[in-house]
Amino acid sequence: MMPAHGLHAGFRSRAVPGMEISPAFRYHFPAIGNAFPRPENLFPGFRRSFPSLGNRFPKAETKIVSLLHEIIAGLKAHQDLFPSPPVSAEELEEQFKAYLKTADTANEKQAEAKHAVEEKNHALDAAVESSKMILRYAENVTHSDDATLNFLGWGAHREPARLKLPGQTRHLEAPRQGDAWIVLDWKQPDEGGKAAAYKIQRREGDSETWTDAGLAMGLETTLSNQPRGIRLEFQVVAVNKAGEGEPSNGVLATL
Repeated sequence: MMPAHGLHAGFRSRAVPGMEISPAFRYHFPAIGNAFPRPENLFPGFRRSFPSLGNRFPKAETKIVSLLHEIIAGLKAHQDLFPSPPVSAEELEEQFKAYLKTADTANEKQAEAKHAVEEKNHALDAAVESSKMILRYAENVTHSDDATLNFLGWGAHREPARLKLPGQTRHLEAPRQGDAWIVLDWKQPDEGGKAAAYKIQRREGDSETWTDAGLAMGLETTLSNQPRGIRLEFQVVAVNKAGEGEPSNGVLATL
């Protein structure tokens, strides 16, 4: 018996342009198929004629289903053109029927899950409305007494606490400065309401009037385009919706 490599070599030596190779050859004769030269080696145009299926095969489920229909119908209608496919039309059709059965089951379970969620939400909405009616009733009969309402896990309605003015901004400093610019930093107030922002103010020379020079959300800012060659004084004021706090200490600078 000729060794596999000899058989391989024999087939290679007899290969001629235009030679036809049965598509089912390797499928029915795997041992010979492993030794047989690859079609792309026999025919240089093979790869160009048969591009990779991976680039063309559909990924969307609906398109795959449509293609399966066409493959099954085509194999059955044209057995003369496709006499020995690696998977018969009947086998593919059975696989397709199995898919349809599992798809129907999946759709049914999805519908059941959606219905279950809708029922759950409906039941919760009903319980919420009932709870609200009970709590309104309890507030009325107890005159919103906290101690009594606590038996139901409910406290009396209270007006929100009024926001306080911020306290005084602390420890204003000017760690760096240059030509028409200055860096200021400070510490937040340690009393009063929470500051929402900080207003930076400036006055020039011997003026008693403070003007707004900037607004900062944090505890540091850089002011640019400041007046040159005159004495400047800066202060910072914490602000919130309730109003303004007491100004910080002043910082002098000549830029």
